[in-house]
Amino acid sequence: MRNRFDRQLHLLDEQLTHMGELCETAIAKATQALKDGSIEQAKVIIAEDEEIDQIEKDIERLCLKLLLQQQPVAKDLRRISAALKMITDMERIGDQTSDIAEIILSSKGVAATDEIHVIGTMASEVSKMVRTSVTAYVEKDLELARSVMKADDEIDQYFEEVRDEMIEFIREEKGENGKRIFDLIMVTKYLERIGDHATNIAEWVEFSITGVHKDHAIIHAE
Repeated sequence: MRNRFDRQLHLLDEQLTHMGELCETAIAKATQALKDGSIEQAKVIIAEDEEIDQIEKDIERLCLKLLLQQQPVAKDLRRISAALKMITDMERIGDQTSDIAEIILSSKGVAATDEIHVIGTMASEVSKMVRTSVTAYVEKDLELARSVMKADDEIDQYFEEVRDEMIEFIREEKGENGKRIFDLIMVTKYLERIGDHATNIAEWVEFSITGVHKDHAIIHAE
């Protein structure tokens, strides 16, 4: 019975890893589409969000199956409960990459200029946060999870940097290109939110390992 349960937990790890990879790919594609001003790529991103939604449902079914059939306790219960919370954040990451793609569509493919170089760096960093948080879950690595939480402050700083740049552009251009500037601010806001979701995932990883979550009940039993 335990061997079967362990195999199912391993499958859960694999599915979570795959979902995390889909989120990373979506972030990378959205960033490239913004840089290129690609309407076609933006449409692909929106369509591919359905795959992230589907794997969320698959993982949810697996978790509920484990809870109902195996009735896990202590660490195993925390691990499955954390996974259910994590997939909600990953699904929202998919939604936010779609939101970026919608901005590209609404702006008729106008590419971001080289002046906003920090957007690419910001996207790479939030993508790394997603990957690291999922890896921390699979490897049960508390320090790795906490490194993601610390990285969120840097993402907030990136957002503030872009916002300040945009404010300066508005002043210099006397309000011209206002929609484009607003769109870029929104893109960075969505990236900041992705960073927040990656941080949420890391906090649930911490809970799965320690039984402590800053906003929820504590389960200490082993």
